[in-house]
Amino acid sequence: MNVQIEKQIGKNIRMLRENAKMTQDQLAAKLQTEGCDITRSALAKIEVGQRHLYADEIILITSILKTTYNEILNIDLEMSQI
Repeated sequence: MNVQIEKQIGKNIRMLRENAKMTQDQLAAKLQTEGCDITRSALAKIEVGQRHLYADEIILITSILKTTYNEILNIDLEMSQI
């Protein structure tokens, strides 16, 4: 796991969530109603790069926040080579 990449993706999710005017509690609740077993605490850890993000979570977050995979996974290419 590349910590810098995890932190950047988490930062992207936080920015997209805030742009959607949602709290961590609200996003976690929507993820739970879609069958994703995630807590607000786990979401907070994702946003600061302390918890791995799974593919099913990325799919649901993309749908809930009405965004694209590119916006969530947007990282500096130099960072990805660290």
